[in-house]
Amino acid sequence: MARPRVHDIDHVLDGVEELLASGEREVTIRAVAEHTGASSGSLYHAFNSRNELIARAWLRAARRFLDLQSAAVDAALNSNDTDRATQAVVAAASTLADLQDSAPSSARLLTEHRRDALLNEELPDELRADLVALDKQLLDLMRRLADETFARHDRQAVDAIAICLVDLPTALLRPRRDRVIPGRDALRAAVRGVLAESNKDRSL
Repeated sequence: MARPRVHDIDHVLDGVEELLASGEREVTIRAVAEHTGASSGSLYHAFNSRNELIARAWLRAARRFLDLQSAAVDAALNSNDTDRATQAVVAAASTLADLQDSAPSSARLLTEHRRDALLNEELPDELRADLVALDKQLLDLMRRLADETFARHDRQAVDAIAICLVDLPTALLRPRRDRVIPGRDALRAAVRGVLAESNKDRSL
């Protein structure tokens, strides 16, 4: 007799995200089963292992983020704004705030858990390929923004975009404490500052 399948995968992955908020050790097959109402057998059938379960939750969160980011960049670059390249970088940097609004558990997963610490090497080839594809998608987006902003996408140009898209949102949008300047406002100002300084650099 075939083992039962999990019919609502998103509900299970929501549960993984919620448990991860209390720490990685809280995520066990048994805990996820109790939290979501799925049976342990159905979870093992659908995901094979605890590590794959966590990996699929991370992958879903990252896809949500990159889909939002790509849409924001497209909208900015297709606008009639004379400063649309800068607006596109600001929009891309602000995506984490958008994700915090639309899918807060996914945003928390991406900001509070480093991927290399959360996921080990024991993953199915399909999953590892999906993770590589996501990395390429992000790099392609940064190269596109570098081209629009600096008319080049060499290492220095892409690194300037990476500061705006990776370093600044992580530092300014994590809910650590009350801030004198709201995080989103500080982020927009910081991104514009980085781009302005980069444009002063003859190498860019």
